Amino acid sequence: MQRIAIIDVGSNSARLVITQIYKSGAFNMVYNQKEALRLAQKVDAKGYLTETAFADTIECINSFATMCKLFGADKIVAVATAAIRNAPNGKALVTAVNNATKINLDIISGETEAYMSYLGVVNTLSIKDCLIFDLGGGSTELILVRDRRIVHSISLPLGCVNLTTAFNTRNKMSVEVYNKLHKKVLEYTSKAPWLNDLKLPLIGVGGTARTVAKMEQRRSKYFSSKIHNYQFPTINLKRTFKTLQPTTFEDRKKIPGLSAERADIIMAGMSIIKILADRTRSSQLIISGCGLREGLFMQYYSNLKKQPLLTQDILERSTENVLALYSTDPQHSQHITNLALAMFDGWQSLHKLDARWRILLKTAALLHDIGITINYYSHARHSAYMIDNARIFGLSHKEQVMAAIIAGWHNGISRNLIKSKQYKDILTATDMRRLGRMALLLALAESLDYSQTNQISSVRPSLGKKGALLSITSETVPSIELYQLKQQFKWFKKAFSKNLQLKS
Repeated sequence: MQRIAIIDVGSNSARLVITQIYKSGAFNMVYNQKEALRLAQKVDAKGYLTETAFADTIECINSFATMCKLFGADKIVAVATAAIRNAPNGKALVTAVNNATKINLDIISGETEAYMSYLGVVNTLSIKDCLIFDLGGGSTELILVRDRRIVHSISLPLGCVNLTTAFNTRNKMSVEVYNKLHKKVLEYTSKAPWLNDLKLPLIGVGGTARTVAKMEQRRSKYFSSKIHNYQFPTINLKRTFKTLQPTTFEDRKKIPGLSAERADIIMAGMSIIKILADRTRSSQLIISGCGLREGLFMQYYSNLKKQPLLTQDILERSTENVLALYSTDPQHSQHITNLALAMFDGWQSLHKLDARWRILLKTAALLHDIGITINYYSHARHSAYMIDNARIFGLSHKEQVMAAIIAGWHNGISRNLIKSKQYKDILTATDMRRLGRMALLLALAESLDYSQTNQISSVRPSLGKKGALLSITSETVPSIELYQLKQQFKWFKKAFSKNLQLKS
């Protein structure tokens, strides 16, 4: 077991994230700290970082160093980006920080910053072709991805903090000011002609992108507060931008989803996104909650475990991670999953559901018992909550809810599970009926290994003239499992309007 600390000193804020890696190979975050340094604003007329920048950075990193010691970090990876990279005295600041805190800040290039953001995105979002933009306080990295591989990347010295200072967009943004800013952004993006008319989804990384997502979620009364993999049309961003243009700093602090900390720099940041959307003719914006820090961790983890940097199946990998963190019996969970999927496949003509539902059933089956770590007697409900809130990648927000419900209903359908949630706004009557059928398959699978002894090694589902058939393979008479199976017959009849018969 070990703990790795990632420190990211950006142009707007500095962050510390500590992640624990367990003997099983599973990992999860155990600490997170953010400080608003605003280094991009603490430069003089010649671009040198001021004495205030030095003092504030040293104080911040000293705080991070203390927390790393308290949390027992075995390894510290610390990087500095645009504000320190672009300052003539940036290396002097790094030396001062090291002398004062014993932490060595690595000033990474724009190319490296782009690559790490790319790793953080492609390993947590299931998308093959896109344009990633990592919009920070002092720079924006643009990464064109085709078939999950980098085709082009560029780092531009344009960020929400330095553009706010340069064009004074803290308060109302006039058309004239926007036009000047627009000209500046186009001047730099002209260095990347490959941006023209991409018509690919824009994937946003960074605080500005997350803030835009929060505002959109509050405006649309979105059912979840999850930011990672939140998707919405770019036209919505353009509409919000137009609404915000005549507002003052004080006005913006009252807008739902827009924190006072970002109210002064949001217009410059949104301008960059809007110009990118226009230039690329992108119609969809996807927000990534993972970027540079996650990329740095994944690089470290892949070297440690000798695994590929690019995860081939992000859903499978993230589900396995959650299972390793919380499961009391992974072998039982895998056996239940195999049985449930065998019934899904064998009775496909009965339920008529596609491969995406198979994926949801697989996810739910693998994680259906993790709630036991909280309370055995109500573990189905706890499993549902944990699945809904776990860092599972590769599912939409709605799909993650659906996987949670399938697991939560494996001991029987309970409307109380969703009564206090806003799920009714996203789940149709057809969804609910299908969820019940998937939960039934999981319940049958659970019954088939009720004693957790693998007595029933496999099943062969089929359809006969008188109903559904389930042939089981077992070296002994699985009396406990057979009894539990018969308890599900009534549910099966109600769900499929057919009787279920067992064959051994």
